[in-house]
Amino acid sequence: MPKKVLIVGGVAGGAGTAARLRRLDETVEIIMFERGGYISFANCGLPYYISGVINERDKLLVQTEEAMEERFSIDIRLHSEVTAIHRDTREVEVVSSGQTYRESYDYLVLSPGASPIIPSIPGINREGIYTLRNMADVDQLKALVTEKKPRRAVIIGGGYIGIEMAENLKHLGTDVTIVEAAGQIMGPLDVEMARVVEKTLMDKGIEIILNDGVKSFDGQGNIEVALSSGRKVEADIVLLAVGVKPENRLARNAGLAIGERGGIKVDDCLRTSDPYIYALGDAIEVKDIVNGQPALIPLAGPANKQARIVADNIAGRKVEFKGSQGTSIIKVFDLTAAATGNNEKMLQLKGTPYAKSYTISPSHAAYYPGAIPMIVKIIFSPEGGTLFGAQIVGKDGVDKRIDVLATAVRMGLTVYDLEELELAYAPPYSSAKDPVNMAGFTAANILKGDVRVMHWEELDNLLEDSYILLDVRTDKERQQGYVEGSVHIPVDSLRKRLNELPRDKRIIIYCKIGLRGYIAYRILVQNGFDAVNLSGGYDIYQALLYQYGEAVNMNEQMTRQEK
Repeated sequence: MPKKVLIVGGVAGGAGTAARLRRLDETVEIIMFERGGYISFANCGLPYYISGVINERDKLLVQTEEAMEERFSIDIRLHSEVTAIHRDTREVEVVSSGQTYRESYDYLVLSPGASPIIPSIPGINREGIYTLRNMADVDQLKALVTEKKPRRAVIIGGGYIGIEMAENLKHLGTDVTIVEAAGQIMGPLDVEMARVVEKTLMDKGIEIILNDGVKSFDGQGNIEVALSSGRKVEADIVLLAVGVKPENRLARNAGLAIGERGGIKVDDCLRTSDPYIYALGDAIEVKDIVNGQPALIPLAGPANKQARIVADNIAGRKVEFKGSQGTSIIKVFDLTAAATGNNEKMLQLKGTPYAKSYTISPSHAAYYPGAIPMIVKIIFSPEGGTLFGAQIVGKDGVDKRIDVLATAVRMGLTVYDLEELELAYAPPYSSAKDPVNMAGFTAANILKGDVRVMHWEELDNLLEDSYILLDVRTDKERQQGYVEGSVHIPVDSLRKRLNELPRDKRIIIYCKIGLRGYIAYRILVQNGFDAVNLSGGYDIYQALLYQYGEAVNMNEQMTRQEK
């Protein structure tokens, strides 16, 4: 057993390692260094404290210095920054209260986390521009919104922090604009799923500008955000939320191996290139369990699990971290969006062949009051059906379905396994065929050849005179919106009206969500027609209706909505 373990950094990784190690060994000396003033706080809850959804600051403090010292007998040194590692003598250099000293170790644990990316933009250091990463940041922002009540906020970046802050500032009555350099918000989602989130934000009065970066921060008094397109947006407050980067400076200066993505390189036991130094959390590169490649996945869930593994290995138990899949979820007003595993963009970058399917299912039995549809997208191998990833957007029941699908990805299950999963059912909670089962049925139908599908984006590659688009929804649904140029024959009338369809053209079928399209497909192909079903139906078509150029203002791109 080691006699002395030093831990650099608190929060999920460092504090979790310390607590687990103490539970395993009462005799080891544990010293934790934290350059800030808080050993463990709920950084994922910071946006909700700013708006008052979390109304007590102390609720953000997961563990205090005094409580942790008393319960776990750990020497906690706040406002103490480790500035160097001397691997030859197994010592670290610490600066505290203006004094520098050295501390020896048997094992060293690095949990420095990640820091906000601050782009090199003219005016970036002016007053009124903030980041949100720690308690000092949240105290500053809380004081600002309480005392000055800003009327206009610009958020740079459409990731998790940016969107959560947009919602919480809107709750305070602030006009919010999100500026995103990419063509969509929410990078873990594919574009058509992100569109649903964008529409929700727009409906709540938040302006979204895509495909546009920030050129400079100008103006006297209030901030003038000058965009690359030439547009200027006025703001009382600007929040930078363009992502984070691993804190690797200490490790790099010590000569530890740094991975290709910039994170500290570790083995399966979370050891660095020095066998006496471990690392974990947002600062390390992990293995993507879907594609096997190095990845940066700065999420609280993996960091907490890594803490246990580091402690176990230091205590003499050989335990391996198998990797991460980046399972994530976000509340966006009354909508929930979630993802796990690889999305299409990631698979395309890796050159991995894949297939995909969409289903739209009620959150519980449709006949029980309150059922709300959710869109489920799964991505899988076109050969054996192994699940690569999943994305869900909806207003109820999203969390438990993404957790089931995350488990399936983790265990290497196939879409055929999803068909057979036995999940809890009662009308208030689910359907006899759960949305996860439905996703499996649909994907399995594709792989078995029971249905040929086409995706909406593929229509652009077809010659217009080579196919007809067949709408098999009801008359009432048709009146609420349809695809221009489509022929309308409701599915229940299709068998009687087959003579109205040409046999020398491909018939591309769509309904609302894809199910009736599948039924129509089976009718047509068994009557000798060349047919395909448009996956996801009209609902996915609506999500893809937006047309993007440079510096698009999303609020000017409203679409027809099917009620």
